[in-house]
Amino acid sequence: MIADLLQEPRLIPLGPGTPNQAARARLQALAVEKVFPAEGVRDRAMAEACLAGLWLYHDFLDESHTISQSIATSTGSYWHGIMHRREPDAGNAAYWFRRVGDHPVFEPLGKAAIILGLVTPSDKWNPFYFIELCEQHRGTGAEEEMLLCRVQLREWELLFDWCFRQGTGPC
Repeated sequence: MIADLLQEPRLIPLGPGTPNQAARARLQALAVEKVFPAEGVRDRAMAEACLAGLWLYHDFLDESHTISQSIATSTGSYWHGIMHRREPDAGNAAYWFRRVGDHPVFEPLGKAAIILGLVTPSDKWNPFYFIELCEQHRGTGAEEEMLLCRVQLREWELLFDWCFRQGTGPC
């Protein structure tokens, strides 16, 4: 089910985007119980975070928001923050990223951002700096916006992968 929803490569926009209606029915059919076998779920909140991420990947911000705001963890706040960053609501995004703290995805994301060519004040990932960059370049169509979209896609991939491993990994 998940692989089917990720077959179509998408460069996630910095803004809300246009919901991918072709994926709606498949997304609506998702439930933790259907996607992950009961014996394979180690952490239900992380499995639900995967679902929030899938809705976000296909630009259904409201549906992602409904799920992420019910996940009372650092990771739930992370997905919630991304959704508000894309909405765009920079202040609300910053609020949720303050609740994230220092997430395990930040280290590999900081390295990936540098490899992709993002110039940052330090090699450590700074979600607040990224919010500012998105605010500055969203909708410009400039090369910088495309770079930020690639970084955001890598962020999505790293966070989704981390959630999947945490949600289904060995006990």
